[in-house]
Amino acid sequence: MTIRFTGIDHVQLAAPAGCEAEARRFYGGVLGWEELPKPASLQARGGAWFRCGMHEVHIGVQADFRPAKKAHPGFAMIGLDELRNRLVEAGVPVTDDALREDEGLQRLFAEDPFGNRLEFLQYDRDGVTTMSKEEKRDEQPE
Repeated sequence: MTIRFTGIDHVQLAAPAGCEAEARRFYGGVLGWEELPKPASLQARGGAWFRCGMHEVHIGVQADFRPAKKAHPGFAMIGLDELRNRLVEAGVPVTDDALREDEGLQRLFAEDPFGNRLEFLQYDRDGVTTMSKEEKRDEQPE
């Protein structure tokens, strides 16, 4: 049998015990993601699950929680300017990053209420950059 990966099913982010209300406020309220019911067998563990496009984001309770500062998920999206406004209105600090604008990519970084780093990306058109794979390869330093 051939092994073939078909994509990412979910991303799990850690949070401290008792995080559920704040997770719902941020992921459900600020980001507007649908909360998903956790399987009965996992409900006692705490946390909350959300849908982000075709994927899921699981907020899982970790007893000795420390937020990830470098590791982070990157969420492709449409409406980055509106999200930036929504985050700012909710009091969430936002860091714009122009390092990949030449690829037709806008992005910003923010943190969830637990300090986990999150990246939000918007491509210039229909989820693709204007640079071809060959152009990207040619711009790589030798």
